[in-house]
Amino acid sequence: MAQKKLIKPRRERTANEVREHREAFLRYLRSECHLAENTVKAYGRDLERLIKWLAGRRLAGLTVAELAGYPAWLREQGLAPTSVSRHVVSLKVFFKYLQLEGVLTENQADLLAAQKLWQKIPTVLSPREVEALLAAPPKGEPLWRRDRAILEMLYATGCRVSELATVKLADLHLAERFCRCHGKGDKQRMVPLGEPACQVIADYLEKERPKLAKRAASEPAELFLSSRGRPLRRERIWELVKKCAAIAGVSSSLSPHSLRHSFATHLLAGGADLRHVQEMLGHASIATTQLYTHVDHTRLKKVHEAFHPRG
Repeated sequence: MAQKKLIKPRRERTANEVREHREAFLRYLRSECHLAENTVKAYGRDLERLIKWLAGRRLAGLTVAELAGYPAWLREQGLAPTSVSRHVVSLKVFFKYLQLEGVLTENQADLLAAQKLWQKIPTVLSPREVEALLAAPPKGEPLWRRDRAILEMLYATGCRVSELATVKLADLHLAERFCRCHGKGDKQRMVPLGEPACQVIADYLEKERPKLAKRAASEPAELFLSSRGRPLRRERIWELVKKCAAIAGVSSSLSPHSLRHSFATHLLAGGADLRHVQEMLGHASIATTQLYTHVDHTRLKKVHEAFHPRG
């Protein structure tokens, strides 16, 4: 008796089709749009959540009312408003691509309303808390020099974690006290390095990095290496910052981005020009940099005391 042909359940077949469209979309972003790899990966992660939410439903059959439930579901998953907004943008770009490819005849995602973003003041450390954090990696522990150099560089340059993970030895100019950062879209910028950061980085280069580099199959180009001599992953940098925050007794919500926020806020509090801070952060728009002008409460308090009749 002939065996019946196995037919995949309809929902499973549909989920696989969506994944195939997702992979084609990511290839399109790389080859046609020439987006940075980190950006492409971010789209990929966002669309994985979309596939989970779809639960086997067909894209072509979705109405705008059904799509409106996606942001609500994302909020139920605990995502921040900024993350929800980014996921909706990813959804819209994906649907636009499918429309251009003829997969969708109508783009229902175009009718989705933009997500309301509540402006959130970023976590900023005081100068004293920064000092405690930078000194947190205990002397004598394996790779404590590297860990201190990482923290110093995050605060000294205000660079993003993805930028720090890709900094190469050739980007570092300790004698001239500056570093080249490769930002979003591979835009390059020069960022000054202070003397304390230069000293800590030089100590790591002299006493730890050569030993780590020998463990790699070939000479690594990256500045910061893992215990196996490989380029340090950004996830590991996140773990390091969290660990050191616990040791230093500072905010549990601290992230590597908090050091970037602190870098910008402390510069502006010291009287730095907003345009210069924009350049050092690598912001395309000065409106993004202006967020930090609302963070320094001490400056606002001094202004209030000096000029308010009942200050």
